[in-house]
Amino acid sequence: MSEKYDVIVIGSGPAGYVAAIRAAQLGLKTACIEKWRNEEGKGVNGGTCLNVGCIPSKALLDSSYKYHEAKDDFKIHGITTKGIEIDVPSMIARKAQIVKQLTGGIAALFKANGVTGLYGTGKLLAGRKVEFTDNEGKTSVLEADNVILASGSSPINIPVAPVDNKVIVNSTGALEFDSVPKRLGVIGAGVIGLELGSVWNRLGSQVVVLEALDSFLAMMDQQIAKEAQKILTKQGLDIRTSCRVTGSEVKGNEVVVTFTDKDGKEQKETFDKLIVCVGRRPYTEGLLAADSGVNLDERGFIYVNDLCSTNAPGVWAVGDVVRGPMLAHKGSEEGVMVAERIAGQKTVMNYDIIPNVIYTHPEVAAVGKTEEQVKAAGEPYNVGTFPFAASGRAMAANETQGLVKIIAHAETDRILGCHIVGPSAADLVQQVAIAMEFGSSAEDIGMMVFGHPTLSEAIHEAALAVHGHAIHIANKKKR
Repeated sequence: MSEKYDVIVIGSGPAGYVAAIRAAQLGLKTACIEKWRNEEGKGVNGGTCLNVGCIPSKALLDSSYKYHEAKDDFKIHGITTKGIEIDVPSMIARKAQIVKQLTGGIAALFKANGVTGLYGTGKLLAGRKVEFTDNEGKTSVLEADNVILASGSSPINIPVAPVDNKVIVNSTGALEFDSVPKRLGVIGAGVIGLELGSVWNRLGSQVVVLEALDSFLAMMDQQIAKEAQKILTKQGLDIRTSCRVTGSEVKGNEVVVTFTDKDGKEQKETFDKLIVCVGRRPYTEGLLAADSGVNLDERGFIYVNDLCSTNAPGVWAVGDVVRGPMLAHKGSEEGVMVAERIAGQKTVMNYDIIPNVIYTHPEVAAVGKTEEQVKAAGEPYNVGTFPFAASGRAMAANETQGLVKIIAHAETDRILGCHIVGPSAADLVQQVAIAMEFGSSAEDIGMMVFGHPTLSEAIHEAALAVHGHAIHIANKKKR
């Protein structure tokens, strides 16, 4: 007789492992299946995020920025440095150690919460049965009252630049360079492209970013996007929009990339390395048997309703494999919601308030609606902005680039969105996300007391500026 569980989770990335832990905390007999293996062939948890995504990229971003600071920025503080060098293999080794520590930590959390960790592949069969094939090739069938699909996503490949993991790499390969490429090409000016481009630009690469879209960071508030582009360009990133790659040819240790520029003219550039990061796609390969009862939508995502329930009774899907932004924190909260609903709770998730962050330096962060979205919806609104150049704390830290922007409904004053490019934007925007969750107005934030001197005061001043009441900048006349 096959083993029976209350919940089986397929995938242990941020959506899957969180769902498994929360289900177990609620008293449900839970197993979590993970196919990822480390370089030693050992099964590890964490999915893309911990192994080759969010965590390792942030480790390299922080290491590269510290190098840049020591080499170029310490002098403004009266600190003289000489002979600063970067040891790329040591930087990569540090990144690997962080990954090892965190992925091992999930295994420890599984043990502490009573989750059964299974390493291998899982395929959903009819009737909430799961065909499990372990890493030794042994197959068995498991049964569950509920199955949560959390198989994640994978990089999109493009025929004009086939990844060879040597000269042309995807986001995974870009985390493993053993030296700094002299000239680095990046296809795609999205979150991943800008973050990875920033890493190697700081370390000395001449970075050219080729973006097919006409606008830069089209999904962001365009005032913030333009400011971010100006800052990143000043840092040395050569960002070219309206450039469509049409071909590539590897010649020895170099690659020649052919593309059409904004004027429709054919251009060629030669790079030592080329990173392809044009987006990600839901990963469902081998996940669903033909009679599983689970449907995919026209883009290949698993179809779910607002509560992450699929067409098949007792089968749920969360994270990158379903609609919505591919963000680790979005998947984690979906995992919590599903686990709690399985346990009989009435948990729901507010999809309107999901922060989005680009970890360049300075960071770019957003929550809620952009000004373009508010305007398109015909909503009356007011805007307040505050530049970090007017922040005493930012000046003291030599972090004065960027601004905070708050959008509020003109009639109710309820905050509709917050957009930031600047120091600690990822942490600052969360303050506004909390306020939005409780339905706060711009006036509410303006009436709060903020510590001084802090970067958070920029939030306070932007909220005051919504009504022309900012103290530390001249106010614009309101409509």
